[in-house]
Amino acid sequence: MATSTVDGKALRSDARRNRDRLVSSAAELFAASGLDVPVEEITRHAGVGMGTLYRHFPTKEDLIDAVLEDAFSGLLDAAKEAAEAEDAWAGLTSFLERALAEHVGNRGLKDIIAMRAHGRERTKALRARLRPVLRHLIERAQEQGSLRADFAPEDLPLVFWTADRVIEATAAVSPDFWRRYLALLLDGLRAEAATPLPQPPLTRAQLARVTRRRA
Repeated sequence: MATSTVDGKALRSDARRNRDRLVSSAAELFAASGLDVPVEEITRHAGVGMGTLYRHFPTKEDLIDAVLEDAFSGLLDAAKEAAEAEDAWAGLTSFLERALAEHVGNRGLKDIIAMRAHGRERTKALRARLRPVLRHLIERAQEQGSLRADFAPEDLPLVFWTADRVIEATAAVSPDFWRRYLALLLDGLRAEAATPLPQPPLTRAQLARVTRRRA
């Protein structure tokens, strides 16, 4: 009985290690090349067979979901850390810089966040976890008088959409140019620089429609 228990624990430990290898390898290859990397390449990189892959992840979507969970967990941790910062403006700016730096260095995360092909339901669920943390961060910065009062949480996706265009357009000639863009944008978000805006923010329904069109 004792030997059987030990063997069972060893098998579970091996299974966890194989699963971790697959997720780590997929994350690395997705980051470098996007989500179109074949599963055969992922198993070779992880040093496991296709049978091991399918035991843990019956479909590629399942593997993408596991990578997505890890990526969003990091993003959520960054948002929580920013929301707890004593200076909410410093927290907001550090979160945006960290999120965009991850976006630049991880093509797979970019594909997932853009919701262009994979993990749509999981992305929706993870966004629902992230949204209240970012709302709290925005409200704190506004309460402290550092963020313009008319900036809405629904405006935040626009920051990432426009940054995405800047990143794509300048990556080959000036990989860090997005930092200049972010600095200019942040200056426009400061309360002391605010002037009345000509249009209200998008509603949640309008934002959802725009997101679907971008998918």
